[in-house]
Amino acid sequence: LSDESSRKLNKNPVEGFSAGLIDDDDIYQWEVVVIGPQDTLFEGGFFKAHLIFPHDYPLRPPKMKFITEIWHPNVAKNGDVCISILHEPGEDKFGYEKPEERWLPIHTVETIMISVISMLADPNGDSPANVDAAKEWREDPNGEFKRKVARCVRKSQEMAFD
Repeated sequence: LSDESSRKLNKNPVEGFSAGLIDDDDIYQWEVVVIGPQDTLFEGGFFKAHLIFPHDYPLRPPKMKFITEIWHPNVAKNGDVCISILHEPGEDKFGYEKPEERWLPIHTVETIMISVISMLADPNGDSPANVDAAKEWREDPNGEFKRKVARCVRKSQEMAFD
């Protein structure tokens, strides 16, 4: 993890997100903005999140937390992102995930962000972090779920330029 990787990302932003240090003096804390993927309910949103890297990165995964409100089955109500790639390496004691789906030291900010963008496009309803969002997504994706997501998108657009 280096200044260099932060500079590179800003020069060649990956489609769908931007990333940089929250504070130039701390390479372990990043702010990312995920742009809602096209052709999804999240399209047009600007969702800010923090990526906090452990000091033993890349042996262990960073934690990711949305600062912008987002309604999604795989994002806890407090903003914590729950996807396999960010889970501690090794065996899953619940048996849901294969070790290769979990954190591996080869992952980078880019691969994390690509996973998060695909999570927005295609939620995993099997192990939800937000049970209410998962229920709405399964039972009424074009009703209450869609309305709540649309409200988050609008709010994110208003806050994007604060």
